[in-house]
Order: sequence, then C-alpha cells, then structure tokens
Amino acid sequence: MARREFSTEHYQDSFGGHEPVFTLSPKDTLITSCVDSSGYASDGRRLTTCDNPLTGPFYIDGAEPGDALIVTIDGLTPNRPYGYSDSPIVPHLLEPDMAALLPKRTSVKWIVDRANGHARPAPADGIKGVTGLEIPLRPMLGCLGVAPERRQRIWSGTSGRHGGNMDYPGIREGTRVSLPVFEPGALLSLGDGHAAQGAGEINGAGIEISMDVEITIDLVKAGTVIWPRGEDESCLWALGNARPLEKAMQHATSEMVRWLADEFGMPLEAASILLSQSAHYDIANATNPMFSVSCRLEKTGFLQSRRKRRTDRTS
Repeated sequence: MARREFSTEHYQDSFGGHEPVFTLSPKDTLITSCVDSSGYASDGRRLTTCDNPLTGPFYIDGAEPGDALIVTIDGLTPNRPYGYSDSPIVPHLLEPDMAALLPKRTSVKWIVDRANGHARPAPADGIKGVTGLEIPLRPMLGCLGVAPERRQRIWSGTSGRHGGNMDYPGIREGTRVSLPVFEPGALLSLGDGHAAQGAGEINGAGIEISMDVEITIDLVKAGTVIWPRGEDESCLWALGNARPLEKAMQHATSEMVRWLADEFGMPLEAASILLSQSAHYDIANATNPMFSVSCRLEKTGFLQSRRKRRTDRTS
C-alpha cells in the first residue's frame, strides 16, 4: 500500500510487445501523467509522433493469466489550459447527401478553463455558430488496457478484450475498472486523455489534452472478467469492442449477464428480465477500427441488497 510516482518522456504505440517500465504491487497508488493523442505534453513539447501514445506498461506483482486487474481511477486532471478536437462529424455517421456537404477536416482549439470547469472553442478558430458555447469538463481516459492474449501486439488506436482505445466517457474519476489478465504482470498501459467527449466520439476526437493521472491497483485472483467492466457511484457497465456494432453489443450484454450471475447470484432468466427493462446502452465509440458499446445498469436497491446477501453468504 504505497504511493508510487512515475514520470517519463518515452511512450508506447501498442498494448503488448513492450517490456515493463515500472513495477507496482496490489493496493499501490500510482501517480503519473499522459501526453495527448498527438504526443504533446503539458508544457507544449511534442515528445512522440505516434498516435495515442501510452504511458507504461506497468508490471503488477502477482498478476497471472486468468486474474482480474482492478484499476480505480482516483484522479484525472487536465494539466494545461488548452486542448484540440477535430471537425466535422466523420462521413460514415451521416446520410450520404449530408456527408457530401461536409467542410474540409480541420483541427479545433479549445480553451480549457479548469478553474470554472468548462471548455470553449478558441475565438481565433473563427468557427461560425459557436459563440458562447461552453462544454462542461468531464475528464476521461480514452485508452486503458493490458497486454492482449496470445502475446499479441495491438495498436493503441483500437480495442478488444484487453481494453485499449475504448473512448468511453465512463472511464473517469471515481470509476473502478476491471480488466482480464492475459500475461504475467498484466502489463497495464494508459493514455489518450480527453477533457470532455460526447458518446460515440463522432468526429474522431474528444477534447484531446495531456493529463495528470492517479490510479490505485488491485487484483482478483482467478477472476471471471471476460470483457472490460466498470463501476462508479451509481452504475455498473460492461464494454464490448468489436465490429459490427451488433457484435459489440452482444459482448457487452453477455458480460453484464455473467457479472449478474457471478456477483449478484442471478440466473440467466432473472438477468434477462432485469436487463430487458432496465439496461441502458451507450455507443462509446463509433469511429475506431473496433466499435465500443457499453451495457449500463443503475445500482438500484434491488441490486444492492442482492450483492449484500451474496457477500454475507460467502464471507
């Protein structure tokens, strides 16, 4: 249970395929940072030219294939007063007639007002129709994942069972993320900070920014996590990463059903009844090589009481 600090000017472009840069133990808290998706740091220097540069990987003592790695996001703080996004919406998310009218793709600078908790387009960019627009800051990590299965090396611009570039706004401060472990030490990496991002990342970018990060690590031995899971103060969610969109939804739904069985003692029929009336689906990302879909469930009194009974019975 130590607070560990790690800083670097060297970043990776993939999950898997890299030697660990630092070792952590379960219960340790890591204080680190990430550059933005184009490699720019808090002081404006470009430290790397790879896409979605990753900080890590971090070796977790005791993590073995089949375990679940638990990452609690204690703090996410944009560490400079500006970020960038793209414009406009990507063509495949519009009807063809409207896509044909799209202007040239450009970069949009955002003024990030951390003191007042919002971001606004920079006046110098001269975009019509956005005067007075302010977006609440909702810091998140676009990339969070472990080394993939079968010793694969997977580009940091896409996602899978290992996590990766999921671009889900639910991966934010206060969230407890569970990831399956495929390699000894798990080899956790993170990056792609966003000051804010809407569902789907429909123009291919959030408000891309460098970020100070604080996380706490834990392990569940012989875990039952197949796809990434998360829990915050109000919700449970499971993420599927695949193409087509329907397949990502299948993975997310199936993972939530497994979770309801494992931790809440709900058989398939009961989970089906609950989810059919209560599940929310979020399109986390619709522009990456793999689409990401979240199956999200509010933590109602019914679920809380089932979890407590299950915990009391097994303790």
